[in-house]
Amino acid sequence: MLRPIRRPRRHRLGTAALAATLVGVAAVAISAMGSWIPSLWGDEAASLLSAERPLPTLFVELGHVDAVHGTYYLFLHFWIQVFGTSPFAIRFPSALAVGICAAGVVLLGRRMRSLPFGVAAGVIVAVLPRTTYVGEEARSYAMTMTVATWLTLILVVALTRHGRVRGLWIAYGVLLAFGTYLFMYTALVAVGHALVLLVITRRRRVLRPFFFAAGAAAVAAAPLIVAGALQKGQIAFLAERDVVTPESVFVSTWFGTDWFAVLGWALVLGGVAVAVVPWVRRRAGLVRHPADLLIVAWLIVPSGVLIGTSPIVAGFTARYLALCTPAIALLMTLALFFLAARWRPALVIGTAVVVAAAIVPWASERGPYAKNRSDWAEISAHLQEVARPGDAVLFDEGTRPSRRTRLALRTYPIATPLRDPLLAAPFWRTDTWYDRTLPIGTAIADGRFDGITRVWAVEYASGGHVDRYGLADLERLGFHRGRVLTQHTSRIIELTRPLSLLGPCLRN
Repeated sequence: MLRPIRRPRRHRLGTAALAATLVGVAAVAISAMGSWIPSLWGDEAASLLSAERPLPTLFVELGHVDAVHGTYYLFLHFWIQVFGTSPFAIRFPSALAVGICAAGVVLLGRRMRSLPFGVAAGVIVAVLPRTTYVGEEARSYAMTMTVATWLTLILVVALTRHGRVRGLWIAYGVLLAFGTYLFMYTALVAVGHALVLLVITRRRRVLRPFFFAAGAAAVAAAPLIVAGALQKGQIAFLAERDVVTPESVFVSTWFGTDWFAVLGWALVLGGVAVAVVPWVRRRAGLVRHPADLLIVAWLIVPSGVLIGTSPIVAGFTARYLALCTPAIALLMTLALFFLAARWRPALVIGTAVVVAAAIVPWASERGPYAKNRSDWAEISAHLQEVARPGDAVLFDEGTRPSRRTRLALRTYPIATPLRDPLLAAPFWRTDTWYDRTLPIGTAIADGRFDGITRVWAVEYASGGHVDRYGLADLERLGFHRGRVLTQHTSRIIELTRPLSLLGPCLRN
């Protein structure tokens, strides 16, 4: 039976819209505040550098790498034409997406129980550490949360209506296709929807339009799915990491800290029990809400697929499950709402406790090195301070592309013109998002260090170990070490040589 999904009274629609708007605006502010502080990092560099390319070369890049992020890169390409490339500017769309997501959660919660329930769920989703993390990041994950929320809301409204709902099914199919292009794993939310519908109903007038809409979306998204499968080697490195651990699954994915995870999971498990028990026990007096099962499936199906298949297919990292964060918030609220039926203040007090618990993770996410310990803003600031026109900069090329220190000047350009002897081709002339470089031996043989008296070597540092990329080669050219500027995860080393040791190009 689908009858328990009741249609809210018409005269309260304006009140619900106002509440959703206010919660959405607050959610935008929570994610946007301090978003300019953390240094950009590898994944955000991929977003920014891809977006900065001319469109023809962007499509060349997507033919080789990152096809699954192409829709987001295309959006960001046009966004930065208007709003620029500062960290705040490129991260703000994610904060906006969080606001739209929170507003959708309010409306969905209202459909599930009541407007106070929806407001509490909207507030909780706005402050969860995973939300505030992706809400200050120039990636598509906040937008996938929004798509997942509104997909579920459209489905619940379609199940509520008893009249013509063709427009809702069309909207569902279009949004599902768009969400899949935005991030391929969004399709797993629809898989959860399908499983729930098959459990709760056999009515063709519900199943037929749903599967038609989902099937049409799958056909529309087929080119991306094929491209993503062909480029799966991009994330093969995940197989070499221990990404599925108790800490990553139960703490990092949604809650950020151990003590918040204890609170969060206690409420989530309570919410799952409230949602599932009436369907399992089938006792008189227990009201079964199909929307509750949709929320449970929204959490379990994407999480189960990505985590369960990780030993076979490298496809899990905590940020991928950001799309399940609204389901986490709704289940936490469901537990609080259940308690409120026995102790009225439970919903308000419980929501306040969650908000208070989120303050410390929120603040830690806005530290200068919060994004993967990146210190690129600091590198650029120091080079701007100490370097002079005509100096050269030698970037550490011994790390993987997303950690290369040369991305500091790509993401935080400086006014001082510096020579880059290792640069073979800038990113916009390659088939990927990062620069092509020469081995240092080749650059020396080509005379690229001739006429240079000072080099700033920017080395990657981790765990007390500092790379020494190219230092021995430069010392053989007569360079001597001078100042060392210590950064968070890098070192800037000054190397100079006297005029008498300049390359043959200058001497002649």
